[in-house]
Amino acid sequence: MEIIAETFNNPAANGRTAERARLGAIAVVGLGYWGPNWVRNLHQIGCAERVVACDLDAERRDRIAHLYPNTGVTSHFDRVLADPEVEGVIIATPVGTHYEMARRALEADKSVLVEKPLATSPAEAAELVALARERERVLMVGHTFEYSAPVLKLRDIIASGELGEIFYASSTRANLGLLQHDVNVAWDLAVHDISIILMALGQMPERVSCHGESHYRRGIEDVALLTLHFPRGVIAFIHVSWLDPNKIRRTTVVGSRKMLVYDDTAPQEKIRIYDKRVDVQRYYDTFGDFQYSYRYGDIQIPRIEETEPLRLECEHFVDCIKTGAIPRTDGLSGLRVVSVLHAASASLREGGRLTQVEVPRVSLR
Repeated sequence: MEIIAETFNNPAANGRTAERARLGAIAVVGLGYWGPNWVRNLHQIGCAERVVACDLDAERRDRIAHLYPNTGVTSHFDRVLADPEVEGVIIATPVGTHYEMARRALEADKSVLVEKPLATSPAEAAELVALARERERVLMVGHTFEYSAPVLKLRDIIASGELGEIFYASSTRANLGLLQHDVNVAWDLAVHDISIILMALGQMPERVSCHGESHYRRGIEDVALLTLHFPRGVIAFIHVSWLDPNKIRRTTVVGSRKMLVYDDTAPQEKIRIYDKRVDVQRYYDTFGDFQYSYRYGDIQIPRIEETEPLRLECEHFVDCIKTGAIPRTDGLSGLRVVSVLHAASASLREGGRLTQVEVPRVSLR
């Protein structure tokens, strides 16, 4: 079940192939953790005549107004939707509100970028994809790490075949906090690693199992281990935790020829390629002749030029609005990740049972 980029004739591009200098206005809804970073990047790239910031909290609005005096602030989402100059809306609100706010924005003929995850169920995500197609608007998901230079390098190395046949991937994303109140640690943290692994391997898992435990809020797991089973025996392990003394952001990919480690917390040298592998003697006369051969070669550290991923993501969203292009992390990408998380949640509720990953078909209403 390979991931194939959407290639339908995008009607949103009709009449918009010539790139415009700036958008009329773009809005950021939600000024909590990520929202202010979106506002900052929008101002830095100067992509719109106006930037509008929306939040129910007066202190958050006042802070943004102080930092960026030219930003329009409001507490009313309806005013954002009613503004004819607003062409794009970035939704950085709690996960449980993503579907409803994205739906309303698309119905108001706005292009939408939704912070991860796209929705809380595959059915909701599929509905948003269908609605964006009907309204001929851009729908993009905030899978920020897919715009990270080290992650893109990881993908390219795997695609080149340098690692050989991929055996497995293992990812750990742990820290002390931030505990969420509306979603568990898988929906909060594993969403990053799922999007990275799906992009890097270029395929979907067939089955998922998940184990986890709640220690502080009943029904909201703060530590979890996901196992993703891909075709041809490829397997991926994702360990996520809000209760770890160390900040860990590490992914290991093991191939038949070489092995790769991506450490996002490293100040430099985020990717290392190890020329290590296990060889099996192909021919032997007796069982006593059978042996493994271990190769210990050099370590390669590729040079990577980094730019803030959120800035690149922001520029990409604006460019897609201008040209009608399909985003790299489009609605279908968000639907796939949500489908994996949904299967993991079902497995978690059933004691870690191996669960089929089902991606609903997107159909126009």
